[in-house]
Parts: sequence; structure tokens; C-alpha cells
Amino acid sequence: MSLSILIPAKNEEKIIIETIKSIIYSKLKRIDHEIIIINDFSEDSTEKKILEFIKKNKKKNIRLINNKFPGLGSVIKIGIDKSKKDYICIFMADKSDSINNMYDYYKIIKKYNYDAVFGSRFIKGSKIVNYPIRKYIFNRIFNNLCKILFLSKYNDFTNAFKIYRKKMLKSFFPIVSENFNVFLELPLKTVSRKYSYKIIPISWVNRNKGKSKFIIKELTSKYFFTLLYCFFEKILLKKR
Repeated sequence: MSLSILIPAKNEEKIIIETIKSIIYSKLKRIDHEIIIINDFSEDSTEKKILEFIKKNKKKNIRLINNKFPGLGSVIKIGIDKSKKDYICIFMADKSDSINNMYDYYKIIKKYNYDAVFGSRFIKGSKIVNYPIRKYIFNRIFNNLCKILFLSKYNDFTNAFKIYRKKMLKSFFPIVSENFNVFLELPLKTVSRKYSYKIIPISWVNRNKGKSKFIIKELTSKYFFTLLYCFFEKILLKKR
């Protein structure tokens, strides 16, 4: 069994190399893995720094791919298509999520043969540092709405950091979300299509370098579109 780590990167020159190093020098080196960084039309030196790092360190398991259409939806679709391993984990370039949790994901999904492992930042055993209050309020309201509509115990659908079986993700195509809402579409489809998954507590620490690309005002309508799309898909699946 093997792992593809997808890292979306847009204007992350201040932290992207630190993020890559945190993976390659972690205990993930014990498993068969590849790192795929998808450059989402960065306007700074993100692409240059990644290429220089790959060349200097001669890392054959690290690839840089340039996105074809702006937006995280396209980033994730390309990453899934280009990945070569059995499982896919999405790890954001800001390094807010834990490498140790990624290793836990892999051990669990491999041992128990789940289709996905979902981390939650809001259950017993989880840890959050410096979560923006406005974002927290929006997160809790929206995720609880998801729980109700999908009759699920999971409470962190919108978090990007999860691991999936690649074969399952391919069955979700076409992926309709264009931005951060892609991270909602994938777990909602996992739940509504009755794939197997495990929920575990994870850690999250707010970025200390670079600027967040998540803007609540601009993304609210996109999240509600994805939620309604997946909800109606769920209804249609029941009628079959």
C-alpha cells in the first residue's frame, strides 16, 4: 500500500519549502509515498523555490504540477488524476495540520481497509491553536447543518485534511466544486454514497507565515451550493 500527498500551493513562497521538509524528514519516510505540489497560478516565487529544491535534493518522489484552471477544485482534480499511489491525503501548504496525524491516517486506513479517514478538530482528544473566531463561528454553524442534513456524527466536513482511497475519489468525478468547497464535496459524497470511514481527533495550528486564502464572505455561497448539490444527490441515490 502507498500514499500520495497532495499539496495545493498558491503564493506560498514563505512556507512551502518548510512544509515539504517537514514531510520528507518525518516518519512518513518509512512508507512508500510521493509528494505532489500543485501550483495554483502563484504570482510569487513559489514555483521557482519548489523546482530549485527538487533539483538540489534530487528527490524523485516529489513532483510539481501547474494547475490548468484557477481554483482549488481544479487543483484537487489534477492531483487525483496524476497521483500514482493507493491512497491520497490532502495536506495544505500552510502546515497547519499535523504530520503525525497524517501518519495516523495512513496506519488506520491501511490496517482496517477503510475508504477514508476523517480528522476532526472539534472532538475529544483534538487540539486547536489560534483558530480565528469569525471563521470558528461560521465553521460550527455550517458543519452542524451538514450533520443534520446527512444524518452523520461527523462534525468537521469542511476541513481539507483527510485521507481517501484513490479508487473511491475517481468514482466521484465529475467534481463540481471550484474552490475551497471541494473539501466539502469529497466527504459529503463519501457519506452519502455509504463508503466506509473512520473519525479521529486531530491537531490544528494557525499558520504563522504567509496569508490565508480562505475568505468567508466570498466562499459562503459556494459552500451552500455544494451542500445542496450533494444533498439532492443523496436524495436521488435513495430513489434508485
